[in-house]
Amino acid sequence: MDGIVGETYLEFGIKNLQLGANLIHRTLVHLHLIDELGDLIGWQRTIVEIYRFQSRLQFTGIDAALSIKYHGSIVYPKGAWKTGKALKKRYSFNPSTCQAQYGACWESLPIAWNTMNEDMMTEAERASKLAEPTAEDTATRGKGVFYVHTLGCQMNVHDSERISGVLEADGYVPATEGQYLDHDVDLIVMNTCAVRENAAERMYGTIGLWAEMKRQRPNLQIAVGGCMAQLDREKIAKKAPWVDAVFGTKNIGSLPQLLDQARIEGHAQVKVKEELNYFPSQLPTDRASKVSSWVAISVGCNNTCTFCIVPTTRGKEHDRRPGDILAEIRQCVDEGAKEVTLLGQNVNSFGYGIGDRFAFSKLLRACGEIEGLERVRFTSPHPAAFTDDVIAAMAETPNVMHQLHFPLQSGSDRILRAMRRSYRSAKFLDILRKIREAMPDAQISTDIIVGFPGETEEDFQETLRVVEEARFASAFTFIYSPRPGTPAAEMEQVPHDVAQDRFERLVALQERITEENLKTFEGRDVEVMVTGASGKKDAATHRVTGREKTGVLVHVGVPEGEPMPQVGDFVTATITHAGRHNLIADPDLKAGQTYAVRH
Repeated sequence: MDGIVGETYLEFGIKNLQLGANLIHRTLVHLHLIDELGDLIGWQRTIVEIYRFQSRLQFTGIDAALSIKYHGSIVYPKGAWKTGKALKKRYSFNPSTCQAQYGACWESLPIAWNTMNEDMMTEAERASKLAEPTAEDTATRGKGVFYVHTLGCQMNVHDSERISGVLEADGYVPATEGQYLDHDVDLIVMNTCAVRENAAERMYGTIGLWAEMKRQRPNLQIAVGGCMAQLDREKIAKKAPWVDAVFGTKNIGSLPQLLDQARIEGHAQVKVKEELNYFPSQLPTDRASKVSSWVAISVGCNNTCTFCIVPTTRGKEHDRRPGDILAEIRQCVDEGAKEVTLLGQNVNSFGYGIGDRFAFSKLLRACGEIEGLERVRFTSPHPAAFTDDVIAAMAETPNVMHQLHFPLQSGSDRILRAMRRSYRSAKFLDILRKIREAMPDAQISTDIIVGFPGETEEDFQETLRVVEEARFASAFTFIYSPRPGTPAAEMEQVPHDVAQDRFERLVALQERITEENLKTFEGRDVEVMVTGASGKKDAATHRVTGREKTGVLVHVGVPEGEPMPQVGDFVTATITHAGRHNLIADPDLKAGQTYAVRH
């Protein structure tokens, strides 16, 4: 392959850092090295591919799982290393601020992951739950202290809440932050993702680190579930014999029994079901947030997109009964939730299996009748099934937010046909027109794949045209990643340097559109539901973080002398600055700007 091979040395050591667990569990303890290093160095857009990042992995220090030295080879495109620095670099990664150091130049590093869509969630929204410390922590361990580590989309995050609920019902106790940081756990569960090509490397690399923890704590149990477990099954137990239990997406409830049997038999227990015998919603749940709840309305997918592995890992679509869904939503509200997000691989095809093509719009309208439910969102719809009745229900139901994730995937009709996407660009744009006519304030995001097999420059120009015309609020853009077992993986692939060039051009276009869109918020009053003080600079700037009605992330400054809002409160504030990907509200009350808190 054309390119210049350089070497990069990285050293991670965090013994002396004070970090929040939400950051650590995504960035350090489980070290998603391929993803994170790709973000770290690729943020400057100089990397074509990252090769052999696990070729040399050396543990050092007392806490081996938290302190490692790492070596890998990197391939740069010809002429792309424009900094004028030597190829042999030393990068340091500061997890406490999520920044990468390029010589003397600091660049912000987003820790972001992929569709339904990982990238749609903030760190707090996808974080696994940790227990609140109590006086009895040292005495009460139940059957064991556990932690669930989640990779992937919103459905996986929700499945992890079910995993936690099942374990607690069986007598396990969730780890506190202190127990987590001290490795004082008896069980670690990984809920895996299979969307990206490097999903297997991420999984095996992480459980490889956990093997060292198990050598230090022989009674520690390790379980692997989710989509990669559904695919790899027995292979996981063979490649990682220190794993105690492997379970699939359709048998979360089996986990406690598998762990018990592993203790008795002394080797890995594998149970992966192909058929769905019960909805995960029938299992106990320990929700990570008390104010925002995930509610699954269906599982599985009936589409046959040539790039997607989801039908293999999740199976055919099965819809829940509307009455059961509404009962779960009411229960969430009774327990303090003010917002729910309806989940499904294709939420708007809900009801098609029983011949009711209006079932999803009926469900949205029924959500509008639930007292105390302030906000309803959903993800992700399929353009082919996005009908006028759904648009009307969104526009006419006050608590349904005007936020929509609407996956385009490609602007080329030829590529859409090759992807087996059952719409064309003209239909897609016509649906957007109808949405914006009904909801002029709607914020619409999308997914786009560049470098799909067979994509030509002409095809890519069609994508740029549609993106320019669609004016998406944001776009989650990916270079095509072959998934073994999918038809597209067998097609002729686009050279990576060509795909990379197209990716960079598309990102530049969308960054401009996003910046222009966010600028329109300046000077406007928005209502933000507070989800925490988890922004990188919130503590220092006396701000809280949340989302306004259309889903844009907002950091709100609390004026001197004004009440500090709590999680779940609603703050109406004037937007004073538009960032690249979020909004800042630092209202000046003397200048007539707005700040008001509603509990």
